[in-house]
Amino acid sequence: MAGSLMQICHNCGSGLGFSKNDDGFYYCNYCSSRAEGLIESSVDDNELFNRYSASCNRVRTVNPTAAEPISEVKLTTSQHLYHPDISAAGMEVVVGDGVGPTGPSDFGSSQKNFSYDEYYSEIRSRYLTGLQVMVQLQCQALVEKFNVSPVIIGLVGPLWLRFVASTRITADEWADQAVHDSEAHTQGEEEFNAVSTYGPEPVNIHGKRVVYVWYKSLRRTIPVSCSLAISFLACHVAREAITPSDMLNWTLEGKLPYFAAFVEIEKQIGSHSETCPIRVSRMFRPIKPISSQKLESMAADVAQKICLQLPPVNFYAIASRYFRQLSLPIGKFLPLACRICEWSTPPELYLSASDLRIPTRACVMSILIVTIRVLYGINGYGIWESSLSNPYCSSSRDKNEDTESLSHVNTNVDEDLSSTNFEPSYSKSDVPDSKLNVMELLHILEAKYSELDYMHEYSSDLLSYLQYCKDVVFSGLQSSNEGPLEKELLEEFWDFYQNNKAAETSDNQSTCSTSQCSDRDQDSARENRPSKECPKDKAIKQLKLDMEDNKFCYIPPRTKVKRKDYLHYARRREDVYIYAVHADYYILLRSCAKVAQVETRIMHIAVLTLERRLQWLEKRADSSLQMKLNLNDACGFCYNDSVQDTGDDPMDLSI
Repeated sequence: MAGSLMQICHNCGSGLGFSKNDDGFYYCNYCSSRAEGLIESSVDDNELFNRYSASCNRVRTVNPTAAEPISEVKLTTSQHLYHPDISAAGMEVVVGDGVGPTGPSDFGSSQKNFSYDEYYSEIRSRYLTGLQVMVQLQCQALVEKFNVSPVIIGLVGPLWLRFVASTRITADEWADQAVHDSEAHTQGEEEFNAVSTYGPEPVNIHGKRVVYVWYKSLRRTIPVSCSLAISFLACHVAREAITPSDMLNWTLEGKLPYFAAFVEIEKQIGSHSETCPIRVSRMFRPIKPISSQKLESMAADVAQKICLQLPPVNFYAIASRYFRQLSLPIGKFLPLACRICEWSTPPELYLSASDLRIPTRACVMSILIVTIRVLYGINGYGIWESSLSNPYCSSSRDKNEDTESLSHVNTNVDEDLSSTNFEPSYSKSDVPDSKLNVMELLHILEAKYSELDYMHEYSSDLLSYLQYCKDVVFSGLQSSNEGPLEKELLEEFWDFYQNNKAAETSDNQSTCSTSQCSDRDQDSARENRPSKECPKDKAIKQLKLDMEDNKFCYIPPRTKVKRKDYLHYARRREDVYIYAVHADYYILLRSCAKVAQVETRIMHIAVLTLERRLQWLEKRADSSLQMKLNLNDACGFCYNDSVQDTGDDPMDLSI
C-alpha cells in the first residue's frame, strides 16, 4: 500500500506498520510514535527514465537500536491514544506477543484467539448445563423406575435455578475472583514468564491454566454430588417415601444416573469445545460415592441457601413401608405410632445441615420401636430366653413355670435403669396370650434379621456383574479391537464358562449330598453322646458375641418385678460407651436398624433420645394436670380493674 511500511515498531512492539504523514515522516499505526530512522525524500522527474513511475519514495535506513522486551517498555502518552480504525480484537490477533508464531499451523487455516470472557463463559455454561442434564436424568429415572410422583419434574426446576442463583457463580466478578484466589493461595512461587506454553489459553501469574482454575472453583461451589441432593430435595418436598439410603443404593447399582451420567451428557453437549478443553468424562464423573448422611445434610444445606422452609418427612408413608418390610400388621401398629409422632413432634424428623445429626429415617424407626414396646411390653421379661427352653438342658424350666414366672422374671440392674409411667398393653390376667404374641413377634424379627441382608442386584451372578461393569464401572470405554474375531473369542470363552459352571454345580451337589450324609452321622453320634452345653446356652452365647461386636452388653432377664412400667436403658462409659440391654429389646433393635439401614448403636441412641423427650412431655403434662387453681382469686388485671371501678364517682339512681 502506498505511503505505508510494514515494520515492527521499536517503541510499542506492534506489527501494524507505519503510515506516511504530510511532513515526510512515518508514524506508527498503533501508538502514533514517529519512526526515527525513516523519512521521505523526492527527486526530479526528468532524471528518471520513462519506464519508471513519475515519482518514487526512497527510504533512508538507519542502524536499528536493540528492541526492549515488552514487559519493560515504558508507557508514553501516545500509547493510550484512541485509534478508531483499529479494534482491540484485531490488535490482539495481529500483535500477539511480538515474536510471531511459535509453532506450526495447519495449511489453509488460522488459529483463533478467544477472549478472556469467552473462555470462562463457555466453561461455566457447559458445567451448569451438564449438571442440569444430570438432575433431569435422575428425576426421569425416579419417575419411570421407582414410581415417584411426576410432581418432582416441576419442582426440580425452580429448586435448581434458585440454588444456582444463591451461589453467585453467574455474577460478572466470579471469574476474576476465582483467578485472584488461585494466585493468593500460591504465594511464594516464582513469577510467571511471559511466554505461555499453553498456546492462546489464559494463565495466571504463576503459569497455571485459568481454565482449570475456573473448573475447580465450579466443582467446589457446586459439586457433582449436589445433583443427588437436588433430586432428593424435590422428592422430600413432594412428600415421597424416599430416604437417602435409597438414593445411595440406586446410584451404586446404576439405576439412578450418577456414575455413568456423563455418557448421556456428552451426547447432548459434546465431549469438549475450543474454549473448554476439559472433557465431559472428567467434569461429570464422580470419584467416589457420598454417604447417606452427607446426602441428607447437603439437601438441607441447599434448602437453607435458597431460604426454603421444609416440612418434616412423610412419617405415615415411611412407617407403613417399614412395617411391610418387617412383616408386621400395619393396622395394629400404625395408629399408635402416628399418635406418638403427633404428640412428641421430634425435631429429628426435619432435615438438618449437620452431619452429626441423627438421620430422619432413624427417628422414624425409633417411634416404631417405642410403639412395639408399648403394645407388647418388651421390657426385659425374658420372653426370648424362655422360648429357647430345651428339655435336655439342666437349667431349662417347664412351660408352666415359664408362664407363671412371666410377671416375676429377673434382673439385678434396676438401680442402673429408670422407668416412666408408660402403662403396659396387657394386664395380669392375659399374660399367657401376650407372652405367646411376644414370642411370635420375636421369632418374626429374628427371621427377618437374617433375611434382610441387602445385596445389590449386580452381585447375584457373573453375567449381571459383567453387565454392571460395562454400563457403570467402565462406561464410556470401548475395547481396542472390535471385530468379528474378538466376538467369536468372547462367545467361546463364555460357553466354556457356562459348561464348566454346570459341571461344578453337579459336582458340588454330589459332594454336598455326601457331606450331608456324613454330617448327619456326626450329628447322630453327637446326640448319642451327652452334651455339656444345651442349645439355649449356645444361642445366648451367640447373641452375646453379636452384642459385643456392636458395643452392647447383655443383661439377664428381670426377676421380682415390682412395677411393670416402660423400662429405660442407660449407657455406661468405659473406653467407649457400652449399652446394657436385654435380649428381647436387642432382637427388636437390630432388626429395625437393618431395615432403616443404620448402625445398631445409632438406632439405640435415636430411641433413647425419643424416650427422653416423651418422658419430659409426660412430666410436663402431669404437672399441668396436678396444678390446682383457685377460681375465687382474681388475677392482677381483674384486681386493678376493680380498684379503678371503685374509685369512680357513684351514680345516684334514686328518684
